[in-house]
Amino acid sequence: MAGANTLPDLGTAAVSTLTIEKEIEVGGFYMRVLRNQLPIVSDPVMNEYLNDVGYKLVANSNNVRTPFKFFLVNNSDINAFAFFGGHVGVHTALFHHADSESELASVLAHEVAHVTQRHLARSMEAQQKNAPATLAGVLGSILLAMAAPEAGIAALQSTLALGQQAQINYTRSNELEADRIGMQAMVAAGFDPYAAPSFFGKLAAQYRFASKPPAMLMTHPLPESRIADTRNRAARYPQRNIPDNLMFQLAKARAQVRFSNYSAERAMDVFDRQLRQPTYPFKDAAHYGKALAHFRMDDFAEAEMLIVNLLAKEPQNLFYLDTYTDIMLATDRHDSAIETLERARKNRPNNSVIDLNLANAYLESNQPKQARAILERHLVLSKDDLVVYDLLAQTYQKLDMPAERHMIQAEILALRADYPRAIDQLQHAYRLSRSNALQLARIDARIKQLRSAEQQMRNL
Repeated sequence: MAGANTLPDLGTAAVSTLTIEKEIEVGGFYMRVLRNQLPIVSDPVMNEYLNDVGYKLVANSNNVRTPFKFFLVNNSDINAFAFFGGHVGVHTALFHHADSESELASVLAHEVAHVTQRHLARSMEAQQKNAPATLAGVLGSILLAMAAPEAGIAALQSTLALGQQAQINYTRSNELEADRIGMQAMVAAGFDPYAAPSFFGKLAAQYRFASKPPAMLMTHPLPESRIADTRNRAARYPQRNIPDNLMFQLAKARAQVRFSNYSAERAMDVFDRQLRQPTYPFKDAAHYGKALAHFRMDDFAEAEMLIVNLLAKEPQNLFYLDTYTDIMLATDRHDSAIETLERARKNRPNNSVIDLNLANAYLESNQPKQARAILERHLVLSKDDLVVYDLLAQTYQKLDMPAERHMIQAEILALRADYPRAIDQLQHAYRLSRSNALQLARIDARIKQLRSAEQQMRNL
């Protein structure tokens, strides 16, 4: 165990290719492109849970030199990927296939390690040595290989002219290093290290004879030797009894109902089978899943009965509170939803789940001024949350503020790297703001910023 926490000396690896500042810049641009290309999940409850798990791992990692942002992609193929600037994407299918929070954490920890060890920059440097190519070509192909492996690998082969020798994502040594360092972070964060070999082994066994393996096995190959190595490494840590987290099971149930190809009836059957097991430890999660399935079938009375019972046990649980207020809005009880959320907001100010639900409730009850106050304040705390911008666009429309609505639409488009259309929206806003000198100056400055950002992206 003496050397268990020894980190590799990165030396000058990757420094000649990209600085940390450049990585953050490139990561930000690529995230904007992904927002325009992938079905990124806009679910405040799921996103808060995922980031809570992710930040726990980051807080227990070494060599953290960038901020981190974890996001969900609605995709039925098992995969996760990380890229510059601490961006970590997780397919919703991971929630279907992981059986515990520690299994989910094992995947996130591996991706966090790829970022902290700068594997992508080091891989880029190695690829450029093998076959000279433009930074943009290498970068675009490698990043695409992580988010969409089949398309990305083809692009990588084309860009680098490596044919059958093209490497998939990271080298084997990078993968082993991410396994090792990721497990260190897992253990330090209080997760079960045995979850890593358990999940990887289960995944490899499930798809061993599949004609088309999942994306995760294309970008993260799992030979028996690597699984055995992970199992041996876990055995070096003291055995601990780490009970699973109900919050993970709630997130899993939510993913099964809202982000899968399950019908509501099929999901209901899954939860009913769980509840029939006498020793099933997460019956509250199964009841929550049933409530979501009833809601999806517009059976609001049954959904409410289940959620009210769950809230009686945990009044502050955001999964329950979110669904409960959704039910009230769906049954035209706007005032009750607002009262419930305002009470919750006093206990947890600045919580994004509560704030966004409350703003939406005010909008549904045709009180856009109250929604505006919440959303504009929340925007200061979260500059890249598309849910906030979408709700603000609706708010400004209800308040008959067309210039502000165009300005918000511009920000939505800019977050998706659609700079020409974003600038077009700002020019509309400019024409509608003739009598407001301060707003004209702000719009003019923002147009210049977006033109500069567009040029920077072209120069990558």
